[in-house]
Amino acid sequence: MRKGYPLAGTALLTVLLLSACGGGEGGDAGAAGEPLAGQVQIDGSSTVFPISEAVAEEFQAEHPGTRVTVGFSGTGGGFKRFCAGEIEVSDASRPITESEVELCSGNGIEPVELPVAWDGLSVVVNPSNDFLQCLTMEELGRVWEPNSSVGSWRDLRPGFPDRPISLYGPGTDSGTFDYFTEAVMGESGASRADYQASEDDNILVQGVTGDAASLGYFGYAYWHENQERLKLVGLDGGNGCVLPGDETIEDGTYPLARPIFIYVSRAALERPEVREFVRFYMENAEELVPTTGYHALSADRYEENLGKLDQGGGTTGS
Repeated sequence: MRKGYPLAGTALLTVLLLSACGGGEGGDAGAAGEPLAGQVQIDGSSTVFPISEAVAEEFQAEHPGTRVTVGFSGTGGGFKRFCAGEIEVSDASRPITESEVELCSGNGIEPVELPVAWDGLSVVVNPSNDFLQCLTMEELGRVWEPNSSVGSWRDLRPGFPDRPISLYGPGTDSGTFDYFTEAVMGESGASRADYQASEDDNILVQGVTGDAASLGYFGYAYWHENQERLKLVGLDGGNGCVLPGDETIEDGTYPLARPIFIYVSRAALERPEVREFVRFYMENAEELVPTTGYHALSADRYEENLGKLDQGGGTTGS
């Protein structure tokens, strides 16, 4: 009880204060004046995971009554759970496919597509590799194509050492795998199978850093976070060798620049905790995305995303 108020008015005063301030810590109030509470479940791309994790931490600090869980079973795995209605938000490093849209539709789920950042899918080797600085897209395709005849570095380029190549890359449930095979081989899913695969990019990082013969690929943020332990390889798409970076990713001069996404269920947006989380995501992405190693979209793109939250339908495309 605050000093100066009569005891008889304490109960009424408490109700009024709770109504005005939301009754929670830090002004944590929902639309009806109640503290925002509930759970938001996210799964999918390990590439998008660092962004969603950063947003989730900030959101829960502002709304301590909520719980946001973020997993990374791969883009394909995330969409399976999302279209089954098991999660509200799916992280994706590629756009949703027609078959996944049909699966969602069959379960009464309308996905809303929201681009969140630019990624420059990065090709890396072990830092002890002192001979590889750049690969052409044609050479990269020769390494990773189905039934590839490239087993050693010399097979790739005559001046390279006659030593085996150890390959590391995302598993087949990964959107990064789908994007890479489409962009490099011209066909989604077209890849040699004799490589160390994982949907967890951290495992790929560990593999490359511990193997002097390694060559791998994964999202730019994982190189950025581990750049002292990894060597970045430039790519030549026909206009000279280009390394991924904020400028080359945004202007598209880096050959493997791409947008990455989250998808939210239209029905789930009716729940205050989900709607406010997604709104918070879009309102804070421009600041939080760079802290994860990715490049933020323009402010206008995030405003467009916010507009999608208020539309009644037809929002699956970007």
